[in-house]
Amino acid sequence: MADAKYKTGLVLSGGGARGFAHLGVIQALNENNIYPDVISGTSAGAITGALYADGHAPKEIMKLLSSNSRLHYMKLTVPREGLLQISGVLRILRDNLKAKTFAELKIPLYVCATDLNNGRAVYFSDGDLIGPIIASASIPVLFKPVVINGISFVDGGVLDNLPVFPIEKLCRFLIGSFVNPTGYEGNITNLMQIAERTFMLNISKEVALKSGKFDLYIAPPQLRNYKILDPEKAEEVYKIGYEATIKLLKTSEFRKMINSV
Repeated sequence: MADAKYKTGLVLSGGGARGFAHLGVIQALNENNIYPDVISGTSAGAITGALYADGHAPKEIMKLLSSNSRLHYMKLTVPREGLLQISGVLRILRDNLKAKTFAELKIPLYVCATDLNNGRAVYFSDGDLIGPIIASASIPVLFKPVVINGISFVDGGVLDNLPVFPIEKLCRFLIGSFVNPTGYEGNITNLMQIAERTFMLNISKEVALKSGKFDLYIAPPQLRNYKILDPEKAEEVYKIGYEATIKLLKTSEFRKMINSV
């Protein structure tokens, strides 16, 4: 789209701990002088997108988010609205985001969350920053909904896990990073595993329809071997995202495409 507002748009899917792959993707893009002019993200993609749009480099974000224990991110609560509280992520954002509103970010950002009351995807791009990010990452059943202006919001992946919609007509070149490939899973033995697996299958169904919208689409299949609630393999997941992106950037088809933008 020659008269588009932005040159390059970046869309980051949800995916819990698999979202560390987004950081590898961004690192590879930056090393090749590709920088997004606008970002749209859901859940883990919203967290990554916000910290990057705030001015933090991918490797710096890795240090902020990586941990040897999933308890760094969440704690058990009384299972009334959710089994866990997303306390760790909230603390990381409060302690490290310089911007407190969308307008203060260095790169424009859209954050997708699901409006439970009205049954629709909502794309936040102005006002308070942290509330919509936490809402976007609040997986139903596992985490309690976030109330914003009297409306209960949960993970954006329920209705839009790859939120290309708000920026697809604004960009000349679109990059998508999807971290939720699905395959056979034999170990589903407790409530949390059932909830995780059900959610993963639901958010993956729309992706085949959207992948064709991107000029560069990164979706490493080996990420299916990593749990969405386990950050212990963060370095491995980061490397997968990085290497998959570097491989795509080396193709002649991509070079022709980016040079024509």
